[in-house]
Amino acid sequence: MGEAGLAGLSVLQWLALIDHELLVFTLFWFVLGTLDEAVIDLAWLWLRLTGRAATPRLPARHGALPLLGPAAVLIPAWREAEVIGTTLRHALAAWPQRELRIYVGCYRNDAATIAAAMAAVGSDPRVRLVIHDRPGPSTKADCLNRLYAALRADEARSGSQFRAVLLQDAEDMVHPDALVAIDRALDTADFVQLPVRPEIDRRSRWIGAHYADEFTEAHAKLMVVRDALGAAIPAAGVGCGIARAALSALAMMRRQEGGEGPFAAECLTEDYELGLMLSRMGRGGRFLRLRDARGQLVATRSYFPADLPQAVRQKTRWIHGIALQSWDRLGWTQQRPVDLWMALRDRRGPLTALVFALAYALILVEGVLAVARELGWQGDLAVSPMLGAMLWVGLAGLAWRAAMRFVFTAREYGLGEGLRAVLRIPISNVIAIMAGRRALAAYVASLRGRAVTWDKTTHSAHPALLAAEVRA
Repeated sequence: MGEAGLAGLSVLQWLALIDHELLVFTLFWFVLGTLDEAVIDLAWLWLRLTGRAATPRLPARHGALPLLGPAAVLIPAWREAEVIGTTLRHALAAWPQRELRIYVGCYRNDAATIAAAMAAVGSDPRVRLVIHDRPGPSTKADCLNRLYAALRADEARSGSQFRAVLLQDAEDMVHPDALVAIDRALDTADFVQLPVRPEIDRRSRWIGAHYADEFTEAHAKLMVVRDALGAAIPAAGVGCGIARAALSALAMMRRQEGGEGPFAAECLTEDYELGLMLSRMGRGGRFLRLRDARGQLVATRSYFPADLPQAVRQKTRWIHGIALQSWDRLGWTQQRPVDLWMALRDRRGPLTALVFALAYALILVEGVLAVARELGWQGDLAVSPMLGAMLWVGLAGLAWRAAMRFVFTAREYGLGEGLRAVLRIPISNVIAIMAGRRALAAYVASLRGRAVTWDKTTHSAHPALLAAEVRA
C-alpha cells in the first residue's frame, strides 16, 4: 500500500492494519515459545515414562544423620527483624548437627535485625553474628562476601576447613532433611540445588500465590530436564550447597578479576551466576528433588511478596540480573549447545514482557473492531492460511500451558489451587509486563553509571509460624 493509500485510511482501517501487524508479531513469538516449551514437556514426559524423573523418598530420621564434614550456612540479612529470629530458631531445631555453623550477616545501621538475631540464638555456639563494616544496603552479594571473609577467618583460627557451604535467606523455612541431603550429594558434585516451595499466603491468593504456580512447574519439570540433559544448573540463592573447595576456586578467580570474594558484588542475581559458574567447574552441578518419609517435598519454604508493588520489584530484580546483566557478564560464547539453549530461555524475560504487552494490546484493538463490526463496519483485513494455522497453534499452546500449570500446581498444593493457577495466569503476565519495563529502565540507568543496590522486598510472615499453629 502506497503513502497515498495509507493517508486515505479511516481510523477503523488503521486499527485493522494495526490489529493484523500485532497478530503477526505476537503469533510468531507465541508459536516459537510453544515449540520451545513442547520440547521441554516431551523431554520431561520421556523422563517420567523411563523412570528417570522419579522423586526418591528418604527414610525416617534421615535428617538426624551426622554430617560427613563441617557445614556452614550463610544468611545475609538487611531489615529482616520480623523474620530472622523465627528463621534461626527453626533452622537450629531442624538441623541438630553439632558440625553446623550458621553465619548471619547484618549491617551496622540495622540495629533491629541485629537485636532480633541475638535474641533468637541466645548462647547457641553454632551461630555467628557478623556485622558488616559498611552501612546497608550494599548488595546481597557484598553481604555474602563479608560472611565468606568471616568464615575464612574462623577456618584460619581453627586450622580446619568446612566441607560444605549452604545459602539461605533470612525468611526461609528449611526442611529437616535438606542439610544431610545436600551434604551427601556434594560427594559427587560441586554444587547442589534443592527445590523452592513458595507457601501460599491466604491473604494473597492471586498475587503472592502466582509464585507457587511458577516455581512448582519450574522445579518439578524444567530443572529436572536441565539436570537430566547435563545443562548448567542455576542457583536459586536458597536451598543450595557448594563444595568448599569449589567455592575457594571461584573466590580465587574473582580475586584475579579484582573482586573481594566468590560472590559478584556488582550483580543483582549473584546466586544465578554463581550456580552457572560452579556447574561449569570441576564436577558440575545437580538439581536434587526428594521427598521425606511423610511424602513432603524436601524444599526451602517461604512466603513471597503479597502485594503488587513488591511482586513487581522482586521480578524486576530477577529480569534485570538474569536477562540483562548476565547477557553482559556471561555472554554467549564458550557454551555447549544445551547451555546456549538454556541461556536463551533464561534471558527471554524482556522479550516475553513485550510480547505479553502487545498481546493484551491486540485484545483491546480486537475488542474495538468487534464493536465496529456489530455496528455494521466491514473493513477487516484478510487472514492468510499460514496466519490462520499459526493462530490455531498459538491457541493450542495456550491451552496446553494452562493444563500443565493446573497439573503441577494441583499435584503440590491441591485441586483448588490448581484451578486458581489457571485463573492466575493473566495476573502473572501483568506482573511480568510491569517488571520487564522496570528492569529495562533500571538497566539503562546502570549503563549511565547508577550504582546497583540491594532493592529487596520486605518480609513479615514466616511459614514456620503457620506450621507451629497447625501442629498446636
